[in-house]
Amino acid sequence: MKKQKLATLVLFLCCLTFISAPLSAATTGKIAGKVIDKETGEPLPGANVTILDTRYGAATDVDGDFYIINVPPGRYSVKATMMGYGAVEMADVLVSINSTANLRFEMSPEVIEGETVTVTASLISYKKDQTSSVRHVSSEQIEILPLENLGDVISMQAGVVEGHFRGGRLGEVSYMIDGVPVDDSFGGTSSTVTIENDVVKDLEVITGTFNAEYGRAMSGIVNAVTKDGGEGYHGRIYGQLGNYFTTNTDLFVGLKAADVRNQDYRLQLEGPILRNTLSFFVNYRYQNNKNHLNGMRRFLVTDYSNYSSDNPAEWLDTQNGDSAYVAMNSGTYNSFFGKLTYSPIPDLKISGIFTHDNDEWGGYSHTWKYNPDGRARNYKTNNMYALYINHGLGANFFHEIKLTYVDNYNGDYLFENPLDPRYIHDRYANSSGPGFMTGGQEKGHSVRTQKDLTVKYDATWQVSKNHSLKAGALYIDHKLSNEYHTILNRYRQQENEYDYKIDEELNTYIFYNYAPEILGDSTLYGEVYDVNPREFSGYLQDKMEFDEMVINLGVRYDMFDPNTKYPSNLRNPANQLRFPDNPERMSNYPNADAKVQLSPRFGLSYQLSGAALLHFSYGHFFQAPPMYAFYQNHSLLVAPTDYATQTGNPQLEAQKTVQYEVGLWQEIVKGMGLEVNLFYRDIYDLLSMKVVSTYNQIEYGVYTNKDYGNVKGLEVKYDVRYSNFNAFINYTLQYTRGNADNPTQTFTRAGDSRDPIARLIPMSWDQRHTVALGLNYGTKKWSTSLTGYYDDGTPYTWAPIAESRLTRVNLYPNNAKKPAKYRLDFYGFYDFDLSQRFKLRASLYIENLLDRQNELFVNGNTGRANEAIVRDVDLANHRSLFNDYLDRVVNPAAIEAPRFVKLGLALIF
Repeated sequence: MKKQKLATLVLFLCCLTFISAPLSAATTGKIAGKVIDKETGEPLPGANVTILDTRYGAATDVDGDFYIINVPPGRYSVKATMMGYGAVEMADVLVSINSTANLRFEMSPEVIEGETVTVTASLISYKKDQTSSVRHVSSEQIEILPLENLGDVISMQAGVVEGHFRGGRLGEVSYMIDGVPVDDSFGGTSSTVTIENDVVKDLEVITGTFNAEYGRAMSGIVNAVTKDGGEGYHGRIYGQLGNYFTTNTDLFVGLKAADVRNQDYRLQLEGPILRNTLSFFVNYRYQNNKNHLNGMRRFLVTDYSNYSSDNPAEWLDTQNGDSAYVAMNSGTYNSFFGKLTYSPIPDLKISGIFTHDNDEWGGYSHTWKYNPDGRARNYKTNNMYALYINHGLGANFFHEIKLTYVDNYNGDYLFENPLDPRYIHDRYANSSGPGFMTGGQEKGHSVRTQKDLTVKYDATWQVSKNHSLKAGALYIDHKLSNEYHTILNRYRQQENEYDYKIDEELNTYIFYNYAPEILGDSTLYGEVYDVNPREFSGYLQDKMEFDEMVINLGVRYDMFDPNTKYPSNLRNPANQLRFPDNPERMSNYPNADAKVQLSPRFGLSYQLSGAALLHFSYGHFFQAPPMYAFYQNHSLLVAPTDYATQTGNPQLEAQKTVQYEVGLWQEIVKGMGLEVNLFYRDIYDLLSMKVVSTYNQIEYGVYTNKDYGNVKGLEVKYDVRYSNFNAFINYTLQYTRGNADNPTQTFTRAGDSRDPIARLIPMSWDQRHTVALGLNYGTKKWSTSLTGYYDDGTPYTWAPIAESRLTRVNLYPNNAKKPAKYRLDFYGFYDFDLSQRFKLRASLYIENLLDRQNELFVNGNTGRANEAIVRDVDLANHRSLFNDYLDRVVNPAAIEAPRFVKLGLALIF
């Protein structure tokens, strides 16, 4: 009785939340199928179908059909029983999120009492309802491959090229955890929340058209479903130490064979708290990575050098550093995931999740190679609190309510306090002569917090065996606080600003008239604002499943409210110019409009035979631009110099993609499948920047929706699974065209007095051929895996040297191609049994097995990394007592990381 009251209370709370602030992508799947008499082919009504070791089950109807909804992803054994017939067990049935496993049981009259026939499901059982290009990656697949994080898993999928999904810009993907969006809405290119591979139970990667339940994206969806605690106590304690082993130590300076560059420690525990009712799952990972790019502390930040004289005898070269190697692309990363799962009654599941990330890292800058202590670093702290409720009402209906709160902090600075007394005079920052900073510090200071409250609701009603209706809604309340300052000198523009004294002991100048100062949002040196945009969306879709055809039909509504004001006159946005006699030249500030979109979605899958499927899908997909484009230059002040100001636009419209896809899947032989997809995308209203001229003829930029692109391509996916051997090959052929690589490209060209781009050009990620493969062979005690990557090469902009006559030709961007890249990675482990419960796992991970020098970026004159056309004037302008001109050219960051070997030991129980 108490449990029934609890269920009623939870349902009441769900309804209240639905009414007040509704409605997410599913995190469960479905098993459906038919039970027939093997000899006659007649349906068997009343047969019992159960998922072994679970509470899930169903009975067949008069046509022998059954369905079981709301099944968590995983591998199961499904058993069909009926009086007078021998039981049939379908082993190793894979259930994935948002998918139906279609099973067909053929039962024979019972000959031997109690006999059970065990069979396996055909590949078409899992493909039948796939109406677009979607990939499900299970935790078992992730564990056996040399993939260090979810980004590695995603990058291996067909349709993903250099991080771009089907030719779209980087920000066109939505990242979800358990169906809840966790996107960085400010920058728009990543997830705010980090979860480790060990936490993921099932990963859904959609590179094609997606159903109406998914939104806030134009190119792809990544949805990671997390694990629950099991009924037994399990865990692992894992430690790995890594180093680089390469013959290219002349390029990657400071690497030593006996060193430990990277440390990686993990802890995972799971188990019951109350048997069959309450369980826990905990995962923690700590990484301390020096990585492969070193600088040399030749200079201190307070060193002052001067090479301005034409007479080398008058050069001042101050080197007080210890010449120690300093890891420049290093970082420390902390990731915690905790989950409690409570099931007081069979049809009610409540989950509470807490995640915590705390990261600090830096990037390599070749300019700061000899003064690494002057570089700013990045800081990220993120906490996510989540409550999920999944409630089933009978065999045909279930609904989910999901509440999340994400508190995200990002910082980019040298010192946390912008007025820290350790900041020094700007005069020390100088690279003239040697081409490298010989002192000084980076003076930008950025702090941003993003707090998102998300409410989601989904309801699924299996109306009949042929129709599954799903409806839902989403509400997100964003609180964004942004604070950027250029750290200035309080003594700037004063006569004594550059006064100095000479430190004879250190042989350097002391510029003593300095105190750090920051200015507010009403100046050009600060960007400070707090905004509260909101989003709401809802959808309705019907999944129609027939014997030989599946149709997904849906519609989605999206609304984004920037919740701010905008200037009515862009020629005088901040009213810096006064026109008392012409009020129409002055700006007023009305509220920005909420933007609304309605997008239809359609997908169809048709079974051509027992081993072949054809699918077609079409849809409109909308996505609001990243938030920085709405709010940048919040003060609206325009600098007195042309093309020096870029301003946000709260009146931006949503970006839009119209996509078509047709695909064919074929089971070649048992356990081997081949899928081919053709797609085409038109991308409208892409974020761009237009040029606006003020009344006093100063030209500046305002974000707008003017860019266009289109993409066409082909994806090939090959999978084979035979006994202990697994393999896959993913291939992408793609043509990506547009009028601009990025939102500000057109504006920048105008500022450089270059002609506008009058035609569609290849995008900088327009890679023609992309291949990823994975091979695995292993048993329960050991496993070996190999992954390989081949990239045909992305475009770059070739430019002639200044003396060439070709400089007179208007060359379009991305007119040449970089060299191709390929890489092999290896992972293997062996388990030593310590007892019946404990085992010790020894592992070996090798990245870039062949120590391949893949070129990441190239010189614009030569098309090769670390190669340049060196002219006499270049050598003449190079002034230095510690390096030559070639030091400027050879940048280790232009080459992919060398061979990296990581050894690990894990205690597993």
